[in-house]
Amino acid sequence: MPCGAARRPGPPGGRGGEAAAGRPEPLSTAEAPAEGAALPAWMRLYFYGMHGITLDVLVSSARRFARSPDPRMLGFSSPYRCLLHSLTHLALEKVYLQKRRCPSALVFHFLLYPSAHVGLQTLAGQALLLSLGGGPGSAGAPGALDLALQYLLALYHSQVFLKRFLCLRYRRRQQQQQQQQPRLGAPPAPPGARAPAAAGGRRRRPRGPRGTEGTPSRGLPDLLRFLFFGMHGFLDEIFFTFFFNVLGQGDGATSGHTSLWSFFMYGSCSFVVEKLYFHLHYSRGWSTWKRVPIYVVFIYVWELSWGLGLRTCGACSWDYSHYPLNFMGLITLMYLPGWIFLSVYQDLLSNVLWRVQYLPAN
Repeated sequence: MPCGAARRPGPPGGRGGEAAAGRPEPLSTAEAPAEGAALPAWMRLYFYGMHGITLDVLVSSARRFARSPDPRMLGFSSPYRCLLHSLTHLALEKVYLQKRRCPSALVFHFLLYPSAHVGLQTLAGQALLLSLGGGPGSAGAPGALDLALQYLLALYHSQVFLKRFLCLRYRRRQQQQQQQQPRLGAPPAPPGARAPAAAGGRRRRPRGPRGTEGTPSRGLPDLLRFLFFGMHGFLDEIFFTFFFNVLGQGDGATSGHTSLWSFFMYGSCSFVVEKLYFHLHYSRGWSTWKRVPIYVVFIYVWELSWGLGLRTCGACSWDYSHYPLNFMGLITLMYLPGWIFLSVYQDLLSNVLWRVQYLPAN
């Protein structure tokens, strides 16, 4: 839905009605091109780090598969690179926002921005190699293929990613409550609740985060939510395997690993768990600790099902046979605390994502 493409009905007659008809208004304060509607800096850093890890995994997996085809499709990154991606993406965002000052869009998108992107990413990569203990000789100059890849990534950033990412808007809690507040002066509804019934003052049980008057019902579209959860799955696995390797190998570990299949496994699992959250919390009123056991059981069933399917193709990237309390080497109760934590965190993510909207530019 284009930003501000719809307008509210004005008075039936008079100059006020004509002015209202000729002046489009946004559907809500969240969709207004307000200065405070952009994503907060901490949220952009979070997205940028997660997006950078996703690119690391895709590139490293493609390179590894080209050298030695492996159906597991393993990819690599690290928390260090996540931090660097957050900072460099934020700096490149500032560069991207200066595009209107350039008289030629062609020069900016195909020369100026790619130059800044390639230079900054090269410096960040060299700094990371040096900080991890490599000598000056280990941080050699990038080759022609590396520079070409960075140039292509720069085009992707300016033409695809940032162009759409900067269309995201964040509804503050106050804006959200004002949007859901009925016109007759009733108190604001909680996030995700329906408006109270008009007759008799009786309130209806909330049935999920649905807006009124045509406003977006769940913030981001389902496809973008799936992409977010898939990328977050990469983030989870990279961090988990990195710290697991650090505890097991000491200072020798510099990266974590994941599989491209994890994107679809985590994305689909989190997507369904979010639907469970909306149903159990808003329709049934279940508390967190009543919902978490349902989440955990579903996660274990999902992991087992995916593991069985991937194992038949030789593409399963995990094996818990050496752990106690495992079943078929595909699931283990040793990871139960981690799944409980991620289940609770999932609810927090869903609450935040519900306040994020994608408003494509005209």
